[in-house]
Amino acid sequence: MVEFADLELTEQVKSALPPWSEAVAYLARAESRHSVATLRGAMAAGRPVVQPRCGVGGHDEMLTLLRHLDGAGPGILSVTIDSHTRLKRFDTAARLMRHGPADLNGYPLVAHGWARGRELGAAVGVPLEVRHGSPEPQDLFAVAIASGISSFEGGGIGYNLPYSKSVPLLDSLRAWQRVDAACGRLAAAGVVVDREFFGTLTAVMVPPSISIAVVLIEAVAALREGVRCFSLAYPQGGEPHQDVAALRSIRVLARRYLGPGAEVFPVLHEFMGVFPRTPEFADSLILCGGLIGRLGGAAKVVNKTRQESAGIPDAEANAAGIRTARRGASTMFDFVRLDEERVAEEQHWIEREVAELVDPVLERPDLLTAVSDAFADGTLDIPFSASVYARSEIVPRRDRDGCIRYGKSGSLPFSAATLRHNADRLALGPARSASVIESVTADIHYFLDQEARSLPED
Repeated sequence: MVEFADLELTEQVKSALPPWSEAVAYLARAESRHSVATLRGAMAAGRPVVQPRCGVGGHDEMLTLLRHLDGAGPGILSVTIDSHTRLKRFDTAARLMRHGPADLNGYPLVAHGWARGRELGAAVGVPLEVRHGSPEPQDLFAVAIASGISSFEGGGIGYNLPYSKSVPLLDSLRAWQRVDAACGRLAAAGVVVDREFFGTLTAVMVPPSISIAVVLIEAVAALREGVRCFSLAYPQGGEPHQDVAALRSIRVLARRYLGPGAEVFPVLHEFMGVFPRTPEFADSLILCGGLIGRLGGAAKVVNKTRQESAGIPDAEANAAGIRTARRGASTMFDFVRLDEERVAEEQHWIEREVAELVDPVLERPDLLTAVSDAFADGTLDIPFSASVYARSEIVPRRDRDGCIRYGKSGSLPFSAATLRHNADRLALGPARSASVIESVTADIHYFLDQEARSLPED
């Protein structure tokens, strides 16, 4: 059985942990509080559960927040981690926890420690998931496991290139490999940790095939370490047929690349771009996300709130967002149908593009090196990355229907047919602005423009 030491923890964290055997025994106790049980139930019911993002610096305040949100009916709750902990600045996080917890932008789990982590789990009636953004998360993972938290988000690509400027990709891939090896050995011992992979990436007009290709590559790497439970997340782009097609393609592609033995749960992150400013239009978009999650076969929808455009939401706005997303996924809207021919066409092209991105990488004998090399030469890429280890040569654009296409695909290894399909779709519709920056900005403001058209004229 893996020990905490196998994760290559800092001495500061390792010395404060309970014995590995005790941590595993605690994690294994309450099967009904495990995320995988909730996700299985959602898939069986054909209706996604809803999960909010939430995290504050103080422990008592975090308990209060979780309890308040629990009353809104989520299926899973989040422990969103502060940025200092994400970057392993544990001393800074601990100092702010003691003297200014309100200055933290999340919950410093490592500083609070595993005993308080267990208090969070005991305070609510649903499982918890740690959401963070750390490129090298071994210490945080160890404390999460000791806390009894059964779901851990992230991967070596999705939690590095969108967040960090100078962390070498191979370093983050190897760090996450150690986390996945621990999850694999836990699974072999009968303790399943849900591993969620963050396909949202930079959250700005991410083409569906890029999102899905990244989470599939991370999932294949995790599978090789013994991981059995995969939540593959996709960010809502805004065009319903494309979004539903992307969610449906996740299960098809997972069977192809992960095999029949992997347990896979599609996840929808509600729209994470520039959000509508009016509460009414914001609520409509949140409700739509719940509906799209249900139509696409998602097991979980990560909701937004009507205060998204203004900053971090208060507890009541977050609770209202949970209820609104749940309403969108409810039987109330089971009458809604999409044009299935359009969905099938979108799904065909998404699956084709993903294969053209993923297959050359998986053919290489050393997967992690292959991934690092692919980002270095641009045959894998993500738009608008902060990292020096991604070229960010992709320029995404919206077509006349709002679907996200490749305006420029950089060095991605797409076939002539795929490039022609994207060009043809973008060629339809009215003439574009002469400036690429102006056109891309207009595409980013897609829902702001829809909101403006929906408002009454003065």
